[in-house]
Amino acid sequence: MKRLLLVFIILAAAGAWYADRIGWIKVPFLGQLTASRPGPGSGNGPGGTRSEPPVPVLAVAVRAQDVPVSIDAVGTVQSLNSVVVRSQVEGRLLELGFVDGQTVKKGDLLARIEARTYQAQYDQAVAKKAQDEAQLANAKIDLERYTRLAETNFGSRQQADTQKAIVAQLQALVQIDQAAIDNARTILDYATIRAPIDGRTGLRTVDVGNIIRSSDSAGLVTITQMQPIGALFNLPQQQLRGLNMAMARGFVRAQALEADNVSVIEEGRIEVFDNQVDTTTGTIKVKASFKNEADHLWPGQFVNIRIFVDVLKNVKVVPTSAVQRGPTGPFVYVVRDDSTVKKTDVSVGRQDEALSVIEGGVELDQMVVTTGFARISDGAKVSALTPEQDKANQPKETPETQQRRRQRRGDLGPADVKVMPG
Repeated sequence: MKRLLLVFIILAAAGAWYADRIGWIKVPFLGQLTASRPGPGSGNGPGGTRSEPPVPVLAVAVRAQDVPVSIDAVGTVQSLNSVVVRSQVEGRLLELGFVDGQTVKKGDLLARIEARTYQAQYDQAVAKKAQDEAQLANAKIDLERYTRLAETNFGSRQQADTQKAIVAQLQALVQIDQAAIDNARTILDYATIRAPIDGRTGLRTVDVGNIIRSSDSAGLVTITQMQPIGALFNLPQQQLRGLNMAMARGFVRAQALEADNVSVIEEGRIEVFDNQVDTTTGTIKVKASFKNEADHLWPGQFVNIRIFVDVLKNVKVVPTSAVQRGPTGPFVYVVRDDSTVKKTDVSVGRQDEALSVIEGGVELDQMVVTTGFARISDGAKVSALTPEQDKANQPKETPETQQRRRQRRGDLGPADVKVMPG
């Protein structure tokens, strides 16, 4: 019963307050409470109006500088050379001279194949040549003898000519023997497999003791050149003219960027672009190369590519965060001498994540607002600080705060955490 009475009193009070607010009835004590509240005419400002405090904002000056003209694209890292190492002879694998993922130089030993059969073929070719050389030496002696007899008419000219032909045949046979030796030596050398290029080995496909053949499609291992390395990407055909002009001027700088489009992985250059535009996509293929001395780029990796095709000299720039968009186009808030802001329409040229080139609307050294747009409007009073002043006003971190921040980022392990007193 008491609960019902309490609910009734609360509902009655709420109804009386509402009726008093909309003017249906007048409740004396509610009117006194309302009159005791400060009204719109109270306050410390002139005429009884409350003066709004200035809005704290950050502002920077419009400055002139050179701005590089860049083109962004997404590319695929590709090795400049990739070789599948295959055996050119058949045999049992006796030895491997590398491990998976090893960096090798051209000429380094990769594998040895059992070569006794090929050594025997080489020795046979050498012996055959020695036999034919002995016959050739004897035939030359007979030729000299028959030639001398024919000159003194003690022998026939025909016999001398026949012996001369025999010497020529034996000389040709010795040359054939030498070719057979060279062939046998080449096959014997194939039993020792060496790296054809500088690069990094992948995962081997055979183990020691297996029989390998030249017909094995997988080969022994794949060697991929890592330094330098290339990147292939497509550009819209509208960018072809600017790229062509930049290539005609000389070196065209290229950057491989992280996913944030800010952190630079590698610096390189444009090597070549294709000789025709792909009619299905309206793009042209471009190839860049990077030194990749730290192996930051990997074949098959997707990277953001930025190339620099021109430089805008001495243009007005502001941070991109200062440029806002409205119904009439882009605008900025200019801080005037009386610490109020003026909404100013501007014309923007090139723009990226950091800087915007202003072609008109503001002058050099004018201060433009970069933060706090939600609380300001045209004519609003502001308290403007530069980023440098704002940083100087920030309280310095204590050792405890630095440790907590490093813990949140994961820079400290459990063993690095020190218990601070207090």
